[in-house]
Amino acid sequence: MVIGKSKREIEKMRAAGRLAGEVREALRAMVRPGVTTLELDAAAERMIRDAGAAPTFKGYRGFPYSICASVNEQIVHGFPSRYALKEGDIISIDVGATLGGFVGDTATTVPVGEVREDWLELIRVAEECLERAIRQCHPGRRLGDIGWAVQSLAESRGYSIVREYVGHGIGRRMHEDPQIPNYGKPGTGLKLKAGYVFAIEPMLNIGTHHTKTLADGWTVVTLDGQPSAHVEHTVAITEEGPEVLTRAGEKYAEPRAEAAALSGV
Repeated sequence: MVIGKSKREIEKMRAAGRLAGEVREALRAMVRPGVTTLELDAAAERMIRDAGAAPTFKGYRGFPYSICASVNEQIVHGFPSRYALKEGDIISIDVGATLGGFVGDTATTVPVGEVREDWLELIRVAEECLERAIRQCHPGRRLGDIGWAVQSLAESRGYSIVREYVGHGIGRRMHEDPQIPNYGKPGTGLKLKAGYVFAIEPMLNIGTHHTKTLADGWTVVTLDGQPSAHVEHTVAITEEGPEVLTRAGEKYAEPRAEAAALSGV
């Protein structure tokens, strides 16, 4: 069942989303050769907790870290580690923050120093796919319109779409109905309504769409070892159209006061 959100609840989600977006951008600024993914994780947890929130991922189904840090052929759910980023890497940083009882979820893929042009183009197309998908989030449109917006662009540029992992509804819990595939047929599927909030997250690969999971039980990689890009925003469907809740605001710590003011639904 899809759980619609009231305007009051979307206000709370706006605060959680802004925090997640600010942490994402702070981590983006930290990315450089020599920085370890554990350093990114520690910084994210500190920023989230300093804002009066909790890192949503930490402890979720046993996940031991505050962010997912997925490098090169890693698609999603990568474990932060002592791995020091190298010139030419790309890294997907996925951030979740729970504030005022609601979740913000967002991801970006960041180049490390000078990166080969075909990998940069992969990131650019993933970002364009996300923006195209967001533009479908109007009342009366269909879930298949979102998936087709991603699939049609990605495949026209020669990229494959990850099938096993998809976006999702979001609210008081990180994962709610419905699933949001990055593929589909326009005009089909669930009819979109004002009050729905989705985490839309294209995952594009240069090579095959097939994946495997590493021995840690979490880290998902491309089967052929080719790079992958992952981007994500939390998006509210309103009568006026889509509102991206995880765009970065001015300061990551601002939502503490906002959360206190929004203590009731």
